[in-house]
This record gives sequence, C-alpha cells and structure tokens, in this order.
Amino acid sequence: MYPMMKKYLFSLDPEQAHERTISALSLAQRTGMTRLLRSMYTVKDERLSSEYWGLQFPNPVGLAAGFDKNAEVYSALAALGFGFIEVGTITPLGQEGNEQPRLFRLVEDEAVINRMGFNNAGATQAEANLQEYAEAQIPIGINIGKNKLTPNEDATSDYEKCLEALYPYGHYFVINVSSPNTPNLRDLQEVEGLRDLIRGVQGKKEQLEANGLTPKPILLKVAPDMSDEQMHDVVQVAVSEGLSGIIATNTTLSRENLRNETHREEAGGLSGKPLTERSTTWIKEIFEEVGDKVPIIGVGGIFTGEDAYAKIRAGASLVQVYTGMIYEGPRIVKAVNKHLIQLLIRDGFTNVSEAVGVDARR
Repeated sequence: MYPMMKKYLFSLDPEQAHERTISALSLAQRTGMTRLLRSMYTVKDERLSSEYWGLQFPNPVGLAAGFDKNAEVYSALAALGFGFIEVGTITPLGQEGNEQPRLFRLVEDEAVINRMGFNNAGATQAEANLQEYAEAQIPIGINIGKNKLTPNEDATSDYEKCLEALYPYGHYFVINVSSPNTPNLRDLQEVEGLRDLIRGVQGKKEQLEANGLTPKPILLKVAPDMSDEQMHDVVQVAVSEGLSGIIATNTTLSRENLRNETHREEAGGLSGKPLTERSTTWIKEIFEEVGDKVPIIGVGGIFTGEDAYAKIRAGASLVQVYTGMIYEGPRIVKAVNKHLIQLLIRDGFTNVSEAVGVDARR
C-alpha cells in the first residue's frame, strides 16, 4: 500500500507532502480510524517494554520532534505503533519559520535536508491541542525552543515560557539548542551559556512543581557536529545540572559522501541514512561518559531493526525515527519492533533494557 502512496507523496513538494500527511492523520483521528490503525501497526510484546523516569514505554521506538510540530495528530501517530511521541519544536510565539523552499529530499542518499526554522503556531495553540490528549496512551515529549527574533541573551525566558504553558501536558520536555536552522541557536551549547539556560529552566520546573504540578524530566538534545571536547563539556554540564537525559543527535551540517547532486549544497540540517553511523558513534561516546546516570534517546538514520539495535547496544535506552518513516512509511515502526524481538532472542536478552550499552561496556 505505501509504495503507491509514496509515489504520490514524492511527486509533491516535500513540505506539501508533509502537510497532506498531517491532514490525513487528522482525518483519521476525527473519523475514529485510529482503532483500525492500531490493529494494523501495533506490536505488543513485554520484551520491548521498559520504564524510564517513572514512565512506561510499551516499546523503545518513538517519533522524533519535527513531524507533529503543533501537537495536532498525537492520537493518530500513537496508533501507528510508536512507543512514545515527541512533538514540537514549540516556541512561545507562533512563527512562520524560514522562507520556502526549505525542505529537500535526497532520494539517492535516503536523506532529507531541512531548514524549517522552528515553524509552529506557538505555545498557546500547542496548549489547546494538547488538552485534547488528557488520557494519553503513550508518553508525550515536548520539544521547546526560542523564537528566531529572541536574542540569545534572552533565550532562557523563551524556554521558561514554553515550559510554564505546556508543563501540565508533557510527560517529558526537551531543551533544543542544537537545531542548525535558527541563527546562533547552537551558540547556546557553549558551556557557560548552556549552564545558565539549564539553571533557568530547572528553576522554572521547581517553581511549577512547588505549585503542585507533577515533576517531569527535562532532557537536552545535542548536535552531532561538535568536537569530542565540546561534546564532553556539554554532557557534563547537562548531568551536573541535574538534567534527566540526553537526545543524540540532531541533524548535521556535514555533507560528506552524499551522492545527490541537486540538493546536497542546500543550507540546513541533514538527516537520514548519512547520519546513521555518526549518531550511533556519539551515542556510544556519550554512554561511555555518563554510563547509567541518565538515559539516552538515540536518533539519526534509523531505517531498520538493525539500525535501532545498534543504537541500543551503543547506549540508547530509547530510539526515535523520522526520516526513515518518510522513506519507509508507517510500516517502519512495526518492522523495527518485530526485528528487535528477533535480535533480542538471538542474543539471549529477555528484555530490550538488558541490551542497552552492551557494546559500550566492553
């Protein structure tokens, strides 16, 4: 079924194809088709289930931020078999993002370049949408960022505003300072600025919890383009300041070994298969750095169960897909989960959590 749909979607401009996909998922929600989707795509197996931050994940395969920017289609996405959904990136005020075109397929490389620029409807609209999901079937992560026009010296306020507006609705939150598509955003990864940002967000979290809200874990999403020393510093700041996890990694600015000649020089972040090994290497290095102190969510170029399993063995407690779903369709979640079960059986693990970091511990 998906090969025919893919042919149609790939005949469209990539952003138009994404908008039509969101519309189709929204229709599925409104018409009650989610039950049918769940029966088609969900893999239920206790060997895939795990618990982190007090949250139950029915399987380790989540959807990365960037797909459901405004938290519009969580129920339909949950019905596709994911173990968790991350929405956003959400900024305090709505913004259009960068000029179009800003999304490009590199079909020969099974990759995508995007320079979307945190296009979203803002925290108020996201809050209204998230209220529809009071009874969430699987964990919802909320990825937050700063508005493009907010200078870096005022960035902490933007993250605090998002956290305050959305705190009742997310199961975990992600500080995004690693997107390459908002000017100077990655400068916030510099140690002292990052420390101040994290302390501001943590202070807001403590204030919200003092007012009676349930404690929520805060994670940091990191870029793959840092040096070993920079990554070491960033991870140490995150852990020392009490963050609950690391997401590795965001998109890359590298264009190494790409075959596509048409779009390879487009500005923006590259995702998909060219990022597979790079992100897995970073996951392993981060795990070697932090061990079991904080869970890692691995993302970057997951297309198969083998890809996901490599990241888990490298140190990822959970994984996320995005570009792989563009190329493989919604069947990717079921295929990855079924393959993971086979790999766990092959290696003698009774639960996926037992495989986390086994390659990094050697």
